Amino acid sequence: MTRKNDSYPLQPPRERGTGRAIALAVIMHVLLGLFLYHGIHWQNSTPAGEEAELWTEVPDLSTPKPLPPPAPVAPAPPPPQTEDADIALQQQKRKQQEAQREAQLAEQQRLKAQQEADAKRQQELAAQQAAQLAAQQKAQKLKQQQEQQQAAAEKQKQQQQQQDALKKQQQEEDQQKQAKLDAQKKADAEKAAKAKAQADAQAKKLDAERRARIAQMQGSMGGGEGTSGNGLAKSGTGSGSGGNATSPGYAEKVQRRVRPNIIWSGETSGLETVVAVRCSPTGTLLSAQIQRSSGNSSWDDAALRAVQRSDPMPLDTDGKAPSNFLITLRPAG
Repeated sequence: MTRKNDSYPLQPPRERGTGRAIALAVIMHVLLGLFLYHGIHWQNSTPAGEEAELWTEVPDLSTPKPLPPPAPVAPAPPPPQTEDADIALQQQKRKQQEAQREAQLAEQQRLKAQQEADAKRQQELAAQQAAQLAAQQKAQKLKQQQEQQQAAAEKQKQQQQQQDALKKQQQEEDQQKQAKLDAQKKADAEKAAKAKAQADAQAKKLDAERRARIAQMQGSMGGGEGTSGNGLAKSGTGSGSGGNATSPGYAEKVQRRVRPNIIWSGETSGLETVVAVRCSPTGTLLSAQIQRSSGNSSWDDAALRAVQRSDPMPLDTDGKAPSNFLITLRPAG
């Protein structure tokens, strides 16, 4: 019994009377089969017929008469139980247990295979979901990159528009400044021309007054004639005195005063201009005009402006400036 339990660990405990019950059930099934076979065979047998003349009314044979029921068969007594029946029952039970165990193993294998299939399907589903998530992330990242590129392009476009607007505004401001400069230059030129015209008119007026005074003085002195000095020319400038006596070094003083104010970039050969100057005793320039032209009006204007810029004139050794004198100017060459 111990060896049998080791071979079949899942075998339930043996029940008493099981073999006898199985043997009785088999016997009953065999008897029942025999009874059924004989009953069907007896009903299918044809009884022997007899001939007779009947002068009476023939009965209606369309409805057959019911057959008498078969006699009950007494069941056979059960055969005595033997050791072979027990062995057969044990073998049958063992086969049934083995069949159950194989069915359980098959069910376990089926469940295991189903679990493996479910796990594989879950893995495939997880991989598919991971692939979908990766694709979504990639698409979202690509979309973000495109949006960033569009934002950068839009920002660059706005910056370009701002730069164009600033450039246009700068150009407009430059044009306005240039227009203002041109207007200022034009106004300065007109003002200078007006000032020059006024200076020329004033110089002509002062010269006429000076000539009138000189003529009056000459008339009162009996027609005497004043002395006039010759112009000195050193480094493009010269000075002389006329009407009033000056010290020997006064011409050099006038030269040092007038020379730095000469601005000229044209021709230098053959140009010489004499400017008549009238001053107050303190050296304040009262008038300056062209006494003798060089033939070049531009150089004459430059020489006259140099004398006008030299106001006030230097004082002589006696602390006073001559009232009138001539200055001879030549361009540095």
